[in-house]
Amino acid sequence: MANSFHIEVVSPEKVLFSGEATMVVTRTLDGDIAFMAGHAPVLAALKENHTRLHLVDGTVVDVAVHGGFVQVSKAGVSILSDVAEMAEHIDLPRARAAKARIEALAAHELDADCEAALRRAHARMSAAGGLDTGH
Repeated sequence: MANSFHIEVVSPEKVLFSGEATMVVTRTLDGDIAFMAGHAPVLAALKENHTRLHLVDGTVVDVAVHGGFVQVSKAGVSILSDVAEMAEHIDLPRARAAKARIEALAAHELDADCEAALRRAHARMSAAGGLDTGH
């Protein structure tokens, strides 16, 4: 299909997702970006985020991505992340509890570790549908 491309989400342990998409929306260090068929080649660092894979059948696959890189080439789009979680594998109550613990700690002292943990919690909750992000 001319308006689609191959997408892979890869962690060190395995390929989490492989399929055909019409669009991928993710967040790089420079901000949110969407990739569609024919996009110019890109290699960019990713921030913790809720990545959305818009598949050719009209479904959307939600992924919590915790850093890594996105590479766009003629072969398609690859998301390479040390840690990525498919939405269906995220324990939403556990993610909410973790966010609450982090926010309690952050009330006393918000350091870089707390900020990173809070971004991870937000990405998990957003991907799992437990955070209103305006998408």
